[in-house]
Amino acid sequence: MADNNKYVAYISSYTRQNDKGIRIFDVDIKKGRIKEREEISITNSSYMTISHNGKHLYSITDTGVQAFEILENGDLKPINKISINGMRGCYLSPDYTDKFLFVAGYHDGKITVLKLNSKGGLSEITDEIYLKGMGSIAERNFRPHVSCVKMTRDNKYLCACAIGIDHVNIYELDHKKGTLKLADIVRCEQESGPKYIKFRKDGKFAYIVHELNNSIVVYEYSEVNGQPMFNKIQKISTLNDYHAGGSAACAVEFSPDHKYLFTSNAGDNSVGAFLIDQKTGMLSKRFVLPISGEYPKDIACFPDCKHLMSINHESDTVTFFNLNLKDNTIVMNGPEIKVPKGNCAVIMKLSGEEAKA
Repeated sequence: MADNNKYVAYISSYTRQNDKGIRIFDVDIKKGRIKEREEISITNSSYMTISHNGKHLYSITDTGVQAFEILENGDLKPINKISINGMRGCYLSPDYTDKFLFVAGYHDGKITVLKLNSKGGLSEITDEIYLKGMGSIAERNFRPHVSCVKMTRDNKYLCACAIGIDHVNIYELDHKKGTLKLADIVRCEQESGPKYIKFRKDGKFAYIVHELNNSIVVYEYSEVNGQPMFNKIQKISTLNDYHAGGSAACAVEFSPDHKYLFTSNAGDNSVGAFLIDQKTGMLSKRFVLPISGEYPKDIACFPDCKHLMSINHESDTVTFFNLNLKDNTIVMNGPEIKVPKGNCAVIMKLSGEEAKA
């Protein structure tokens, strides 16, 4: 059945040549293409996210975090911005009630909690946590760097990927005060580099992508006697056996129906598709194929699950593919488009009823 809904895409970028850090695109679902409509002035939008009610977009910027209202046609109206009292962040996400926004700091190893007001604006800092510790080697990469902050689907715990020290810290959120209390630590393999964590829609399984050893580790999540429990059930490579050397796992994204998990790999410059077993949560690799660009920093699956695009940071391009999940193939879909130093992509329905999970 044809999808008659209207969609918009947002792509964030570093701003080394101008201040247009976010680009707005109209989405053609049938053709699997996007067409640029507008550019938004914001410095170095290293990451952005959409509120769960689909009404607001939040973006990292040099001065902290910027909040936007998403208008009916998908345009962005600035609301306000706030300092995070630290270095520029690399990732942000709201809790599932859109009351708090969490910011990950790679450069300073910091987690910042921001309170959101009733109109979607940024209110104040309610907590700040600097991670401590050291990884297996005393070099730059093996010190506290927070690369991702994501709530469990039950909205009880914040998971913070500490990529430099091979930990995922689990914090209990005080929903009244907006403060965090350490509840557990998921200890990953040494020098694995846990970069991103995603939870399946039902909240039962967590998927952690490890940058340095190019793997996805699957955990079964539950809460037992008021304590979070993460039970490791699978480890699978994001690469083929014949992959390029010097590869690093990058993006991770669910298909809109949550039946597949997609990852991308820098160096190897590829995208992988993994079928999710709906009962066990475990993954089976379907393909890992080239994306015709350099450093696929983010990927986005179109709502019809028939098209895919790759945001290629180093080649300053977005490439498009016809996606066939029955035959396990992707085929180039038309020419690339130019997007300088792209970082992150979001496709959303303009009704505001759905946002990126």
